[in-house]
Amino acid sequence: MRTVAYRPRRTVAAFDDYAQAQRAVDHLSDRGFPVERVAIVGHGIRYVEQVVGRMTVGRAALLGAAEGALLGLLFGALASIFFTLDPGPATALLLLYGLVIGAVIGALLGAILHAATRGERDFTSVPGMAAERYELVVDEEYAARAAELARELDPAVTGS
Repeated sequence: MRTVAYRPRRTVAAFDDYAQAQRAVDHLSDRGFPVERVAIVGHGIRYVEQVVGRMTVGRAALLGAAEGALLGLLFGALASIFFTLDPGPATALLLLYGLVIGAVIGALLGAILHAATRGERDFTSVPGMAAERYELVVDEEYAARAAELARELDPAVTGS
């Protein structure tokens, strides 16, 4: 892990969402500003888990089959490398067997493991972090130029 020496920094702009802060850093970069002197700092950070769907035994089996098929394909490929001298039809058969057996085992395991939860956490979700506001913080010696460029992008940005 790289340690960074402390440098005095100043907030030059604040934004309501990350995309605006990212756009401001892109703007600085496009103008030749040394962006390695910039940080985007989120304030009021909270954990957000976006629910994307219901998890059923059937869906768990389908996801298990897909994962098992990929794993079976990988094992079939490894077996074909180590156990066939002539890569004729044996390679294709090993790949096919690996795919099918992996899908069947994956589907069974997915369904059984989901059923074992007895309805606890019957949904799928995507975790993430969000902040209430984002500040563009710049090393003190570059802050005046960064603030000027940020106002060029959006005159309404607030600085501290």
